[in-house]
Amino acid sequence: MPVAPRLTQAQKTLALRLHRQGLSQREIARQICCNDSTLSIMFREKLSSEGIAERWAPRPGRLSIDDREQILLGLRARESMSSIARRIGRSPSTVTREVNANGDAHDYVAWRAQLRAQECARRPKPGKLVRGPLQREVTKRLKQFWSPQEIARRLPLEYPSDSTMRVSHETIYQSLFVQGRGELRRELARCLRSGKTSRRSPTKNDGRGYIPNMVMIADRPAEVEDRAVPGHWEGDLIVGAGGKSAVGTLVERASRLTLLLHLPDGWGADNVVTAMRKVVKTLPDELMRSVTWDQGRELVNHAKFTVATGVPVYFCDPHSPWQRGSNENTNGLLRQYMPKGTDLSKHSASDLRRIQRSLNGRPRATLGYMTPLEKFTEFVASTG
Repeated sequence: MPVAPRLTQAQKTLALRLHRQGLSQREIARQICCNDSTLSIMFREKLSSEGIAERWAPRPGRLSIDDREQILLGLRARESMSSIARRIGRSPSTVTREVNANGDAHDYVAWRAQLRAQECARRPKPGKLVRGPLQREVTKRLKQFWSPQEIARRLPLEYPSDSTMRVSHETIYQSLFVQGRGELRRELARCLRSGKTSRRSPTKNDGRGYIPNMVMIADRPAEVEDRAVPGHWEGDLIVGAGGKSAVGTLVERASRLTLLLHLPDGWGADNVVTAMRKVVKTLPDELMRSVTWDQGRELVNHAKFTVATGVPVYFCDPHSPWQRGSNENTNGLLRQYMPKGTDLSKHSASDLRRIQRSLNGRPRATLGYMTPLEKFTEFVASTG
């Protein structure tokens, strides 16, 4: 008794449809990638196509085995690519790419094209940097502090005839930053100029949400830009381990004086505004003219702050920290006192005042090596 043919359900379905289209048994066997005897056994068993379904289904918008069958029949009838495309509801370029990627009009095999598409769609794909010469070359260059872009552009110059020595800078970044992929040792990420070990897409939603009635930085008075007039501040939060604690920072643009906001009850919107109002009460009106903040949800109640103090709040554009450059630089200095990944709630109000005094007593090159406190004192004297 003959052994049942080892054909998939999708192969059987395609074979039966092609048989109904009048193709010879030899041509059908070629199209479903089997031998004549296997196909003969299948036909003798009189399989019907009812209930036979394709196990792997391509994503919507991709060519299906039915589309490839129609492409095959169109090629056998010597139809143009445009004619075939109209019949299956695709663009001519899609049909042309499909045929060219799987031989040509004379050698096109529908089932082989389907298997190729299935393999290309398989996820996860094996990474190019798992092992081998390419991985070793990329590792060596990273240790020499080359950037991923420099590595990717240099490889074709050093290996012009070796197509296996090609990798995009994006693949290198993903190998470094996607934890668990294990393609390049994680410590190699520290060879990057940024020293970062994680990455966030610039298009990713950061979850901050909508802040109503924002006045953008473009509407800020021109006098703020040249730092000639004191009293314009930049603000932000530095956040502790796990986002569970924070300290607010306000930096005066002209003098670089820093004020720290104690947030013992968390950095919710009400707590931040309350802390800012306390600070405003300690300053002359002439030295608290405006505040520029990023688009963090901690200042969603900015309108209440402005109504209570008369101080307008301006918001930076998304992902534009340079628009608060003085504040960003100061936050970097503050990390010497309050390192990243530590619990900031352990710092009491007196601790913050001590850190504040230390930071404001450090000479700054941008102030001609005066301290922020000395410069701010000049401004206070001039307003007296």
